[in-house]
This record gives sequence, structure tokens and C-alpha cells, in this order.
Amino acid sequence: MVKVIQDVWILTSDGISVFSRLHDESLNEQLFGALMSALNSFAEEIAKGGLSNFQLSNKRFSIRKRNNFIFVASSNPKVKEKKAISEMENIIEKFFDKYPEDILTNWDSDVSIFENFEESIEDSLESTIKKFQKAFW
Repeated sequence: MVKVIQDVWILTSDGISVFSRLHDESLNEQLFGALMSALNSFAEEIAKGGLSNFQLSNKRFSIRKRNNFIFVASSNPKVKEKKAISEMENIIEKFFDKYPEDILTNWDSDVSIFENFEESIEDSLESTIKKFQKAFW
């Protein structure tokens, strides 16, 4: 199975990052979350439904909103968008399986409960070793 997702952010509707798994650790996840929330709000004002994806140089970003959370995933633009979105939907499903409505309804905004979510989605994420190999092989 080819792993197509490079980075993942899970944000509250206010743009607070509750989970992220990034290849580029130099990116400030809270700043990114605020930017995604602002971009989505702006897009909702212009077009019904908001922003669903955009591309910056060598990354495509896909965005989905579910149950007051914003899910953002990046992938290589060479990967078919449909495949990246399918994998992203898989991640969203795993998130709500691991954190059902009763947990999220009573959630006290302590993001530490999401710390081990990466274990649930490792099979969806491109590994840093693979990224290293792509750069040098």
C-alpha cells in the first residue's frame, strides 16, 4: 500500500491545533491552525461550503470539516487527488472511532487526549524514512 498523506492537522473550528503530524517541524502548528481557520472562514464568505483544497509549490492541501473539527492533510500533487481524499476520509473515520461523540461532547479542551492518535493512522502516513529515500535515491 502506497502511503499518500505527508502531514496531518486536526483543528477545532476556532483553529486550535489538537493534533498534528508534520514532516517539517519548523512550521508552527498553532499559527498554521489559525491560518487554516481564517482561510476557511474567508472562503465560506465567498463561496458556499468553504475551502476544500489548495496547492503551494510541492504540496497539495485537502481540507474537510466534520463535527466542529477541521481536518487538513497534505500530499504530493503528483498523487491523484481522489486517492489523497480517500485516505484523508479514512483518517477522519479513525478519529471519530477513537474519539466518539460522548468523549468529544465532554471534552475539556485538553489536547493531550489526542497525543497517541498517530498510532491509529500510521498506515496512512508517509514515513520520514521514505521521504529521506525519495530525496537521495
